[in-house]
Amino acid sequence: MFTETLLVSIQQPSASQDYMGWIFQVIWILAFIIVWIYGQRIQTTLMLKEIEGSLSKLKAMRDRSRQITISAIKEIGKPNEDPTARIDRLLEHVDIEPVSLDPTGIIRRLEHIIDVREFRFKDEVRQMAPQADETQINNLTNVLEAALALNQIYKIVRHYYLMGKKTLSFYIILQIQMLLPLIMRESEAFANAIKAFTLGQPIGDGAGALVAARLMHGREKRLISKDTIVSEVDIDGRKAYVIKAVGPGGNVGKPGEAIRQILEEKEGRVALIIIIDAAQKLEGERPGEVVEGVGVAIGGPGVDKYKVEEVAAKYRVPLSAILIKEGIEDVVSTMRKEIVDGVEEAIARIRRLIRENTKEGDTVIIAGVGNTIGIAQ
Repeated sequence: MFTETLLVSIQQPSASQDYMGWIFQVIWILAFIIVWIYGQRIQTTLMLKEIEGSLSKLKAMRDRSRQITISAIKEIGKPNEDPTARIDRLLEHVDIEPVSLDPTGIIRRLEHIIDVREFRFKDEVRQMAPQADETQINNLTNVLEAALALNQIYKIVRHYYLMGKKTLSFYIILQIQMLLPLIMRESEAFANAIKAFTLGQPIGDGAGALVAARLMHGREKRLISKDTIVSEVDIDGRKAYVIKAVGPGGNVGKPGEAIRQILEEKEGRVALIIIIDAAQKLEGERPGEVVEGVGVAIGGPGVDKYKVEEVAAKYRVPLSAILIKEGIEDVVSTMRKEIVDGVEEAIARIRRLIRENTKEGDTVIIAGVGNTIGIAQ
């Protein structure tokens, strides 16, 4: 009798159980309707909160870099007046690219704008830091450039955040939210670069310059183009013209102009051009890994790269590239041991390329490209 009663109670739920089931079904239906109607708005709100948090971090990095720049100029340059207003003005500096509707001569016009910008920045630093020497002026200019980059990144992210918040456009917010991890990595790299530039320490981007410095160490050097030196080095019976930017201040020089001048002087009688530079590594590759290729390994706006390609094609001179792989966080941060090890491997590869692709008595050009801060000639 008891067993039969239990089976009946299981098969026929009580009124309270039936009532709770209806409540859960109604809640589930309401939740589905809310998500269906307001789901995108909820997701948009959550993304805006995430962007807002990253924006606060960017603002803190921007403000800290600005303060470090002001302190460094005051400490090193001993200015007669407070440089804060001038620095704030420079942090809002913009560069306007030349018109490209008629591409004829665009490289020459772009180079002119770059030269004017560089002169303007260094002249501003000289006026703010009258007690600084040329090396310190170059380093302080690099500090100012890093602070300017952080300011621009912050303002661009803020623009899209406020635009997305104002319009509640899902796709505007989605784009900036997807790019945030990469933006934050790059910003943190610039924030770390401030310290290296202030102290005049070598950075990862100087790997190519360090290769050239090692090859020309102890040899006579001469200025060949603006902020660029060359030294004649004997490598396994070949005459090598080794090129790098003037150090130890933060310079990149004009390696393209230097290579062009040497080729014109030699009337194209050069067996090989080897260019060494840092390169962006892919995820999974180790920092300091060295790879070889062909072409002109010079980053930046393309002015120097164009000059080398033009003159090398004119005289049919082979171009070899040696790249030292680095992450974005390594490029503008203090040089790591792995990058230094890569420099040693790059030197060994240069010697092998020269032995395999040239013969004794030939002339070769070796250019170490990159920011030479902290690297003496």
